[in-house]
Amino acid sequence: MNTRYIPKVYAERQRMRRQMKAFVQEKVPVPPVPLEQLKELATEFLQRERLDMSMLDWTLVELHNHAWMPIVSAIPYDRRLLLLPKCLSSVGRCEGEMDEMGLLCHGCGRCVIPDLQAWADQHGVLSLVAEGFTSVISLIQNHVVDAVIGVSCLDSLEKAFPLLINHAVPGIAVPLNDGGCVNTHVDVDYVRELLPQHSEPEVVPIRFDQIHQQVKEWFTPDSLSQLLSPATDVTARASLDWMCSGGKRWRPFLLAAVYAALTNETCMPQEVKLAAVAVECFHKASLVHDDIQDHDTERYGKPTVCAHYGDALAINIGDHLLGDGYRLLTLTGNMDLLRLAADAHIGLCRGQGEELAWQPAYDTTLEWVLDVFRHKTVPAFEVALRMGLHCAGVDGELHDVLHQYSEALGIAYQLRDDLEDTHTEQTSKPSAPYALQQKFPHASPEEIATMLTELAEAYHTQALATLGKVKQAGLKRLLFQVTEKIFSQNHPTP
Repeated sequence: MNTRYIPKVYAERQRMRRQMKAFVQEKVPVPPVPLEQLKELATEFLQRERLDMSMLDWTLVELHNHAWMPIVSAIPYDRRLLLLPKCLSSVGRCEGEMDEMGLLCHGCGRCVIPDLQAWADQHGVLSLVAEGFTSVISLIQNHVVDAVIGVSCLDSLEKAFPLLINHAVPGIAVPLNDGGCVNTHVDVDYVRELLPQHSEPEVVPIRFDQIHQQVKEWFTPDSLSQLLSPATDVTARASLDWMCSGGKRWRPFLLAAVYAALTNETCMPQEVKLAAVAVECFHKASLVHDDIQDHDTERYGKPTVCAHYGDALAINIGDHLLGDGYRLLTLTGNMDLLRLAADAHIGLCRGQGEELAWQPAYDTTLEWVLDVFRHKTVPAFEVALRMGLHCAGVDGELHDVLHQYSEALGIAYQLRDDLEDTHTEQTSKPSAPYALQQKFPHASPEEIATMLTELAEAYHTQALATLGKVKQAGLKRLLFQVTEKIFSQNHPTP
């Protein structure tokens, strides 16, 4: 069934838009709304209004617009972008030229583009004529703009929508009234109506990259030397060096960013800093112990702690980092943070113990491997997120939601990481490729890789779907962005 039908009459489109606005105000979906949830809402709306399901795609886009409108309207005009497609211009009569940035309109008046750009300029909104939404992602990520009002055909929107949703781009997408990519038309009055939408107070979204940079500064030698135990002996000096070494600081960033998203505060209190550094202490300690147990000799492009100092001293260094982490948490005076850290520590050890006790002769099922992941990988994500909630003073349902999110995200991450093992004979520890090879002994490495990729994507989608229950727009947007950041890398190492 074709689901891309658009009502042919402007008055009918506007009537449906008003109905959808009321529907969204009733349902109150918090953006970004996962694609599957949008489809469910669009289906419910069409069934309620007894409208044809052929309008599903158009309805989905318009509902998405109404969900984002309160946030977009709170963003200052000069932080918004009007994105127009070149196909609105008159073919064969357009005097403009295309360069790497888009169409340089000469304002000849032969199409609606100069009129819409002038209207945008009048309100201080940046405008750009370019093909596709890919450029929008970089403009958002580079903080040129904070919101987008984009015009495009439904075909292009279908391809771009998962990208826009997963990157949590605040935006309004106005579908063209026809396809064909030549001499297309849009509801000009509707676009002009959207541009001046404004609400007080104005809101500038939190720039999470600035928080990431702030977190990185906590791990300079000078900053860490003020928090960790005095580096007066070989163990303490090695611990400090290891804490200053590589890594992307994902866990302390998640803690700090969750706090910022829930409080709208970018100046971190001491409790958040102490908890974030403690989380990294635990992570770095686990890496030291992992490398000993797995006999690894290199990490971050350098010798591992055990390769440099020997196993005995490396065990001591890892234990020292654990002690420092718990000491930092005691300085916060928050027993909930200590409890969360202890629970995560125990869970991780259980998962690691299952992995270490494994033998190739065991009946290794995929379900068993995923359960190991739940114990070994999930706590590392969840503890940072839940500590951020506690620092922000938030309790209740969010903890359950973040547990479900962390479980799906942790499993998806580990499955993606296991993709590296599909072309090797992996028998030193249990892995998803090994389990799949046992279940499908005649499958090729390529077929195993395909199965793993599909399974990882299923858990990736599940992670985003769990966020449908999150009512805080800032937190939801952060988690969408973090999820996409992790999965946009071939072999992430958070």
